[in-house]
Amino acid sequence: MKKIALFSLTLGIFAAALSIVSALIFPMEGVSAARDAPIEQEQESPSAPPEPETSLPPPGENDARVNVRVKDGDSVSEMSMFEYLVGAVAGEMPASFEPEALRAQSAAARTYVWYNISAAEPKKHADADVCTDPGCCAAFTSETELREKWGADFGKNLAKIRAAVAATDGIYITYDSEPILAAFHASSYGSTENAEDVWSGARPYLVSVPTPETSEDAPGLISAATISLKDFKETALKALPDTVFGADAEKWITDVAYDEAGRAASMKIGGAEITGARLRELFGLRSTAITVYVSSPDENTGDVIFTTAGHGHGVGMSQYGANIMAKNGADWREIIKTYYTGAIPSDEIFTEGIAL
Repeated sequence: MKKIALFSLTLGIFAAALSIVSALIFPMEGVSAARDAPIEQEQESPSAPPEPETSLPPPGENDARVNVRVKDGDSVSEMSMFEYLVGAVAGEMPASFEPEALRAQSAAARTYVWYNISAAEPKKHADADVCTDPGCCAAFTSETELREKWGADFGKNLAKIRAAVAATDGIYITYDSEPILAAFHASSYGSTENAEDVWSGARPYLVSVPTPETSEDAPGLISAATISLKDFKETALKALPDTVFGADAEKWITDVAYDEAGRAASMKIGGAEITGARLRELFGLRSTAITVYVSSPDENTGDVIFTTAGHGHGVGMSQYGANIMAKNGADWREIIKTYYTGAIPSDEIFTEGIAL
């Protein structure tokens, strides 16, 4: 038996192997999505009639004046920034999260729209500002879908999301007075990730920082996936034609290197080098903070067991971390400044002593 440690963080006793969870992959630099791993959201029970929509908080004045072109499949529709953000925040973060965490998510989602709009040519979408594909831009849930999902809690939950968006009306996150790439993910173990360790370039505001979530307050923070050695070999050969697998399966994975955040940076599979991000993509792993356990040297009977810590690419704001910070008394501005180093909300930019 052989255990290959791919990260330096002490994880304690891992949970028993869980079913593999397919995770969307954050594209490389220049094709970036807001996030790549959705939070598992709760399903409400429709046990009572929804609250009247007349009690819902009104849109913020700034967001109501801005129109956003949203691509959904092959169709493009135009809606107000407020309407888009309500659907995006509801699609990305559970309504049960703390109000300040929802506000931080609202600011990040708004920033991503402005980042796309202000990006240099070519645009991600020639005919739209954002899309509803979470693997490309960000998730979006319509009110019709929210009614079905939330049931009796529709009015309460929608009011909470609308209030969070309105509370940050028009504010986006800036670095050097420009909108940032406000990346976010579900959870990290111990610390977030440097952008350059995941994509092809560094960003000064996307650097590794401590994050507070634990297995007790972030479901699925530690998980496991089991893949037969036969399937592992077949998948690797398709992606890495130069791989050479010997008779001893325990020697298939070698030369492991990991980054300062404890995530797999690179390794060799059958002698062919592969990045941790590519490994995660090939085998549908929840993150690149992993250990690998080969149960047998015999490829006909053995398995590869991946144990992962965290969920997502690990760059930028951890959503579970944001919720824990909010529970501990942090407001959304503090959350934003924690996860996006050196960045500030746009309403805190000063010119000649006068706030813009």
